[in-house]
Amino acid sequence: MSDPANIVQEGKELERDVSNLSGQSWYVGDGVSTDLIAPGRYFDLRSDLDRLAEHTLEDAQLQTTDEEFMQVFEPGDFVVAGENFGQGSSREHAAAIIERVGVSAVIAESFARIFYRNAINVGLPVITCDTSRISEGDELSVDLDAGVINNETTGETIEFDPLPPLMRRLLNDGGLVRHIDQHGEFADDLIAD
Repeated sequence: MSDPANIVQEGKELERDVSNLSGQSWYVGDGVSTDLIAPGRYFDLRSDLDRLAEHTLEDAQLQTTDEEFMQVFEPGDFVVAGENFGQGSSREHAAAIIERVGVSAVIAESFARIFYRNAINVGLPVITCDTSRISEGDELSVDLDAGVINNETTGETIEFDPLPPLMRRLLNDGGLVRHIDQHGEFADDLIAD
C-alpha cells in the first residue's frame, strides 16, 4: 500500500518530458467531477495543496480494485476516463493536485472546458481521444508532440490531435505561471498573427 504523503513528495519532484510520457493506466469512468478529484469534505485544505493532494481521486471508483487511487498510483502513471472529465466547479485545485501527485497526463474522451484550461495552466498534460481501447493496468507511452499513445500491453497505437505548439510550450515550461517566470512575460513567438 502506497503512502499518499510520499507520493505527493515524489510527484512534486517528477520531471516531465512531455514528448515522452510513460506509466500505468488507472481508469476512473465517465462524469468525474471536481468533487471526485478533490473531495469537498477537504475544502479546508485548499490553501495546502500538498495535504489536499493526498486525497486525490479518493472517492473515484477504479475499474479493477477497491483500493483508493492514491494507494495504488505511482508518480508517472496516467488517469484514464470516459466523457466529461473535470465537470463541476471551476476551482483549479482539481487540476493542480493531479499535477502535484505526478500524473503524467489525463487521457479522456472529453473534458469540461474549464478543467482542460486549468490543467494546461498548471502544467498537467490532457489528451482527448478514444479511451475504449485502454484498460486499467495497461502500460502506456505517450508522445504529445506526435499525437500518439502506444499501449505497450496490447500493442495498439491510438492517435490523437497533438496539442497546439503554444500549449506544448506551456506544458514544457511547467504551466502558465512558470512560463511567465521564465520569460518575464507571455512569450508571443508561438502566437499566430
